[in-house]
Amino acid sequence: MQTLNDMEWRGAPINQAPKVMIMVHGRGASAESILDLHRYFNDPDLSYVAPQAAGGSWYPYSFMAPMEQNEPGLSTGLNTLAGMVAELKQQYGIGAESIYLLGFSQGACLVLEYAARNAQRYVGVLALSGGLIGPEGTDRNYAGDFGQTPILIGCSDVDSHIPKARVLESGEVLKAMGADTTVQLYKNFGHSVHQNEITYINDLLKVTR
Repeated sequence: MQTLNDMEWRGAPINQAPKVMIMVHGRGASAESILDLHRYFNDPDLSYVAPQAAGGSWYPYSFMAPMEQNEPGLSTGLNTLAGMVAELKQQYGIGAESIYLLGFSQGACLVLEYAARNAQRYVGVLALSGGLIGPEGTDRNYAGDFGQTPILIGCSDVDSHIPKARVLESGEVLKAMGADTTVQLYKNFGHSVHQNEITYINDLLKVTR
């Protein structure tokens, strides 16, 4: 399994940063590509780290496929995030309350599913074009409470990969778990990062600095 020392970092040195943003790339992308987003964020004291999926994909099929079809990739991805969170606490004393989780596309789905399965207070959870993982009708009997963690789920209203209904469902599930959930749907937008998401993130960084 990857360790923090194996991963790509940007921003402030980890031993000087009060907070860390874990950034998770989408299918066919890379740790370096998702880290490029940090240039749009206005917090010079923040440290950014990104894991790399084997072959550029966290799991093989759609996030709406039956869970077992996406194994063992799905569990490997979730365990990677769990290991990162644990390492940040053990090595640097940075707990979940000082960690932002951000993902795009497949990475956004992985981040949301990890957060739901490990609900606690984070600085923020930022899902750019994603939703909770699993086919329609998946039981969402997650344990834990987010303690009013700010969670953003942004997506096009016509995204061919992410159904609008799943975006809305995910927002409601996380809200019921105590998250301060914001769902943003962008009319006729592509499968990309929207300026509204950058604005939301910078506003969050400002108030949580």
